[in-house]
Amino acid sequence: MTWNDIGASKYARLTTFKKDGTPVGTPVWVAPDGDRIVVWTNPKTWKVKRLRRNQDVTLQVCDNRGRTGGGEIIAGTGEVLGADGTERVRDLVARKYGIIGMLAIRGHKLFRGADGSIGIAITPKPGSDPA
Repeated sequence: MTWNDIGASKYARLTTFKKDGTPVGTPVWVAPDGDRIVVWTNPKTWKVKRLRRNQDVTLQVCDNRGRTGGGEIIAGTGEVLGADGTERVRDLVARKYGIIGMLAIRGHKLFRGADGSIGIAITPKPGSDPA
């Protein structure tokens, strides 16, 4: 499993880390963005709070419940994006997931407003296999 495989997968398990180092994995929609993988989520989630404190993350292909098939885990660095970056993430996710993605993003934006979601950009750590 490579970085590109994760970006092309339907779901990826994004793991962030608590203050004590405990890993917490969550299934997320992902989309490739050049050499980055982007994620769309609610800004009030614990994964965003953990990411603001510690940018270390891992990604692994999973199913919609976060169950992994034992594929490779790739380490990365996550960045919470601003308004412009978040809008780009919304566009990329909507394009990748088709009508379901478009409806989810537009509905979320309609009911929660422009600040109701946030984009996360993940880049591979040096030494990871980004190919």
